[in-house]
Amino acid sequence: MDFMPMPAGEETAPMSATTPQRERAVHHIAAGKGENPYHRPSFDVRHRLMRLLWRTVYLLFYCPSPVPFHGWRSLLLRLFGAKIGPGCRFYPGGKIWAPWNLIAEDCCTLADGAEIYNPSPVFLESHCVISQQAYLCGATHDANDPDFPMISYPMRLGAYVWICARASVGPGVNVGVGAVLGLGSVATRDLEPWTMYSGVPAVAVKARARILDAAHADAN
Repeated sequence: MDFMPMPAGEETAPMSATTPQRERAVHHIAAGKGENPYHRPSFDVRHRLMRLLWRTVYLLFYCPSPVPFHGWRSLLLRLFGAKIGPGCRFYPGGKIWAPWNLIAEDCCTLADGAEIYNPSPVFLESHCVISQQAYLCGATHDANDPDFPMISYPMRLGAYVWICARASVGPGVNVGVGAVLGLGSVATRDLEPWTMYSGVPAVAVKARARILDAAHADAN
């Protein structure tokens, strides 16, 4: 499969930690009279049925598949709307909340136990690695609104990013090209390119060597 390139405006979008506001989507079905707004769904019936169908396919065909069957799992993701480039390795224990909101370039990895929670689109650029039990959180709730609506954010992880085991990336946080988020760290702000981060919340600890292949060297 030839990977469909991202739209031009998306491909060059900056990932600055000082971005004043992030693009977001509010998912909010109004509660009925007398209904507890905390109990009402955030998505319509069609969306919930799609997630039910995906969950069923995940449990029956995706999760039990042998580890080397990366092409099979990529096919299942594509059937549910994901855009997956060649050479990707999505392991059977990894979780994607909404495949239709996943865009992955070539040679991306989602390890066992890692999870992408993506009510809005998540972009994984080339050679992005998400290690065991790492968590990408693409949504939160407005705690200041009495209806407690869900707020989701598009997110982008740049080429050669490494999200280490048990690390978490918060809602709307973008990760610059080549950045590393260390073991168990929590990113609450955008991460700068070619920088290693550690801690809760994550802070920059040192620069990372630029390990680009020839295909990406000119672009970065």
